[in-house]
Amino acid sequence: MSVQRRYQLEFTSSSPQHTESLGRLLGQLLHADDVICLSGDLGAGKTIYSRGIGAGWGAAIPLTSPTFNLVHEHRRAIDDARLFHIDCYRISGPGDADSIGLDDILDSKATALLEWPERIQAVLPPARLWIDILDGGGAQRHFVFQACGERYVTLLDRYRQLVGGITIM
Repeated sequence: MSVQRRYQLEFTSSSPQHTESLGRLLGQLLHADDVICLSGDLGAGKTIYSRGIGAGWGAAIPLTSPTFNLVHEHRRAIDDARLFHIDCYRISGPGDADSIGLDDILDSKATALLEWPERIQAVLPPARLWIDILDGGGAQRHFVFQACGERYVTLLDRYRQLVGGITIM
């Protein structure tokens, strides 16, 4: 694991199981109104990481790819909080963000988890956690985190502490 600056974090995972467990750690830290952006090529591991985030967050039903539905709404049994898992792959640009009700989702006080956020980056809030997932060959995935805004710098600091406590191969 290498840390460049307080608002950045980089590490590599060598298996889908590690990728999912790292997502679980992040999910445990999420609050209402958080915006998490997962960027990466097809097959980079965004949905595996999302599944871990959902599990750590406490989603009653495991997260699956919302590619064809665009948006999946998840609930947490303990407090009925909501997490929106959004796949922007089929959205052609920021103008189409209205078609998925993005403004309503972001105003809803729910957690928003977006895959392919670069397609609608212009309409996303400036405060967010941006995660690039890069295929490192085989099962290896390289994660690059960028915290934008004080909430996300604090979130990344807490995540860094949790990740530091596990072995990443």
